[in-house]
Amino acid sequence: MKIKLTICLLAFLNFYDAQENITYQKPSAEILKLADYERPPGVLMNSKKDWVVFTYRPTYKTLTDLSQQEMKLGGLRINPVTNIASTVTYLNNLKIRKINDKNEIQVKNLPSGAKITYTSFSPDEKKLAFTNTTSKGVELWVVDMETATAKKITSDNLNANLGMPYVWYNDSQSLLIRSLPQNRPALIDSSKDLPTGPIVSTADGKVSQNRTYQDLLKNPQDEKNFEVLTASEIYNVDLNGNLKKVKDQDMYAGLSFSPDGNYLMTSVIKKPFSYIVPLSRFPITTTVYDMKGNTVKVVNEVPLNEIMPKGFSSVRTGKRDMMWRSDAPATLVFAEALDGGDQSKTAEYRDEIFMWEAPFTAVPKSFFKTKQRYDGIDWTNDHYAVVSEEWYDTRNTKSFLVDLNNNESKVIDDRNSQDVYSDPGHFNTMKNQYGRTVIDMKDGKTYLIGEGFTKDGQHPFIDEMDIRSLKKKRVYTSNLKNAKEGIIDILNPAKGEILTTQQSSSQYPNYFKKNIKSNKAEAVTNFANPFESIKDVYKEVITYKRNDGVTLTGTLYLPANYDRKTKKEKLPLLIWAYPTEYKDKNTAGQNTQNPNDFTFPSYGSFIYWTTKGYAVLDDAAFPIIGEGKTEPNDTFIPQLVANAAAAIDAVDQLGYIDRKKVAVGGHSYGAFMTANLLTHSNLFACGIARSGAYNRTLTPFGFQSEQRNYWDVPEIYTTMSPFMHADKMKTPLLLIHGDADNNPGTFTLQTERYFQALKNLGAPVKMVLLPKEAHGYQAKENILHLLWEQDQFLEKCLKK
Repeated sequence: MKIKLTICLLAFLNFYDAQENITYQKPSAEILKLADYERPPGVLMNSKKDWVVFTYRPTYKTLTDLSQQEMKLGGLRINPVTNIASTVTYLNNLKIRKINDKNEIQVKNLPSGAKITYTSFSPDEKKLAFTNTTSKGVELWVVDMETATAKKITSDNLNANLGMPYVWYNDSQSLLIRSLPQNRPALIDSSKDLPTGPIVSTADGKVSQNRTYQDLLKNPQDEKNFEVLTASEIYNVDLNGNLKKVKDQDMYAGLSFSPDGNYLMTSVIKKPFSYIVPLSRFPITTTVYDMKGNTVKVVNEVPLNEIMPKGFSSVRTGKRDMMWRSDAPATLVFAEALDGGDQSKTAEYRDEIFMWEAPFTAVPKSFFKTKQRYDGIDWTNDHYAVVSEEWYDTRNTKSFLVDLNNNESKVIDDRNSQDVYSDPGHFNTMKNQYGRTVIDMKDGKTYLIGEGFTKDGQHPFIDEMDIRSLKKKRVYTSNLKNAKEGIIDILNPAKGEILTTQQSSSQYPNYFKKNIKSNKAEAVTNFANPFESIKDVYKEVITYKRNDGVTLTGTLYLPANYDRKTKKEKLPLLIWAYPTEYKDKNTAGQNTQNPNDFTFPSYGSFIYWTTKGYAVLDDAAFPIIGEGKTEPNDTFIPQLVANAAAAIDAVDQLGYIDRKKVAVGGHSYGAFMTANLLTHSNLFACGIARSGAYNRTLTPFGFQSEQRNYWDVPEIYTTMSPFMHADKMKTPLLLIHGDADNNPGTFTLQTERYFQALKNLGAPVKMVLLPKEAHGYQAKENILHLLWEQDQFLEKCLKK
């Protein structure tokens, strides 16, 4: 092992100079054939499932797309010219058809060079709205579904900097839009201004737990630009483009009509802004207006929230999660913490839920109290609601069926949220008279659709539940042979009609209408497999055990022409993984992988390399478990190494691999995993770490699922940081990072500093920074070059 490793090190060091001036490269033909493919369309359906919209977009963005003008303010990334997020992915074509027809119809009159996003059906589902981004701004368009014709409704002056810039009125004949103010001031170019003074921040002595956020405001110029870019005027626009002003200029973060359409609720960002938290924690004032624009009630005023108690089950104080009740004309529902929002405090009840009926002259009525943290309400088309609560530290989730007539409740689900085997599924839904999504209940019955993971494999199901007794009856279990079925919707319970998807390892996912009584299925879509060159790759979900008895799984891929009978050739192995935290061994050992999932190669795995003669263990289970009072990260390193050793042993025992030629890779927390494995074990010949964080003292107030801060457990932060042990790392490592990473905690600086440490300490390491890329990579030029870098690296370390 030492001799082979030394040879690899010498080859690695000779292969790379200190600094390379390199142009974009493309990977080998086998990989390029898979990576440079035409993406099949996406599918959008209305609630009745009688219309199908096919949405088309390029397979990748380009460097030109990523090089647009951009301002980073308050957690946003905005194109200040077009007034929409610079991170948006655009569609470029739409086709439609009725679900029972055979041929798609090209939508006519689409904008030239269409850049489509923010699609939304009208309440009557006869029209489809979307925005189109021009070189100057954002337009609103509407498609008439019957004629398949698009029509431009507004000029390119919508403000989409805070997201969806429009909302449909209930009549389906007009829309409420956020428009750029008519007298909008110019943006400030702070690079040309001399500062008028220093930037000063203060603390008042209160304890808080704020993570490391990206793209925050930094100075008064940023504040002014943020205010300019988020300010809008609100207009009513009909389908002929006629405009009527509704509200004057303000920083509107949210617009929503009451279900009956008689009230408009707005959420407006207020000052003071913050330099340490993003806009989601800026002050917000929420006001309800009538349809004449008169103020009905200021229903919520949230102050600047820079101080948060420690823990994932902690919340801010005051009214939160305020929204319209879906099954009532105009009633607001919200929660308030009874424990001060601090999970460390002892309390019989954590949250209280209130209802507040328009016109909000009466005091809000208490509706329900939760002993854990409130997690939302699902309303029904009957006199019931489903209230959910959860608690992160125990991973418990609990749901109650509440009878709204007498305010009685019954527990319908009480389990570990990570226990996929006991997951009861989600309720089948419908649109009610207000056009809102609610649980479909009829004649005292409702239906649950489940993914159906079991210890014996995946079998999606439909359960019928009696509302009074809560007893369930299994009415359908999917048992397709050599294929996977996903249940999308129940179209007609009485007739047994459902909407499903079907796929296999070589069959691209397609939609089907199925009758569960006759078991007959009719194809709705017929998308071809764009990856024919790997359709014969061998695929198997393998199960094995860690040294402490925890059951692990991974999806094993072998080259199509590999002789699995004689196993004469021992293959190099590539392992791709991502650690996950659990509170008990049973849930950690559950299997959610299905060998009949379509094999979709992407830059986010090693599957491409089956075409180059490698074995690949994809999505290998890397559970990190902390039972009882211990936390998962208390034993992070030994569990990490145990997971890796078990994976290599399992594939080696099958007789397929040369265990001296194993590489490991991962993205984000998987990159953190990779660096730790190369540092603390001798299991691998090399590793690939992409967009990771390596020094946990730079994320001192928590990371991933770690709630404790550095000063609580400094030894954990130090032990888990590969940077702190850079002197031990002597295995070849390829570090890759987007140079515009916007993910909290994975600043590009993390990779740059880790590379510098490894380089100066004599480790064989190469760093590749991908221009303009954020945490996930998008530009075709960068992705193809990334694949080339990985291919060169793996060939050098594992084959030469």
